[in-house]
Amino acid sequence: MIGVVLADDQALLRAGLRALLDAEPDITVLGEASDGREALDLVRDLSPDVVLMDIRMPGTDGLEATRLIAAEPALAATRVVVLTTFDLDEYVFEAIRAGASGFLVKDTEPTELLRAVRAVAAGDALLSPRVTRRLIGEFATRSRPSAGRAAERLAPLTDREREVVALVGEGLSNDEIADRLVVSPATAKTHVSRAMVKLQVRDRAHLVVLAYESGLVRPGWSDG
Repeated sequence: MIGVVLADDQALLRAGLRALLDAEPDITVLGEASDGREALDLVRDLSPDVVLMDIRMPGTDGLEATRLIAAEPALAATRVVVLTTFDLDEYVFEAIRAGASGFLVKDTEPTELLRAVRAVAAGDALLSPRVTRRLIGEFATRSRPSAGRAAERLAPLTDREREVVALVGEGLSNDEIADRLVVSPATAKTHVSRAMVKLQVRDRAHLVVLAYESGLVRPGWSDG
């Protein structure tokens, strides 16, 4: 069962999300919060698999709440998905940097939202190739001061793992990486997992961020 916490200051939106999610046999809404501080308290108490977090809320906003959740080792298994009105909201850049596993626009189709919750709970990142290039590429060009430190972090990787991280940075799935490198999907998944462990990143979204920050991948390299 996938446990979800909803964090949004709009009660009507929370009610709609709860009705949608609770209707699924494998998903249950564990709690609701109207601001970031309340969300953080709920997450600490309930240890949900996924938090749907509005970025803009009164008091402690979703960005700060995401940062605090990501910083707590005890909450390492909790994935945050930020909710936003616009697909390239400037705060989304910071939310992913703070620890979010991806984002959804608030008018996402119900079937896509359910797919997203399940994907994030399974450890995938909500970053399509198109969004990876536009969102993370733009984020990376704004965040060059840490490039040297990020490049040093890549030192533990083997050449093949660096290659795999670069492909993750381009937005490729494990199956697509397997096709590109002519290996099995299981082998591709193993390389990705080992790279994440060595680099101490929470999920694929942050592997993508590191790939761009380190210069391993640069915006515009991939168009497909």
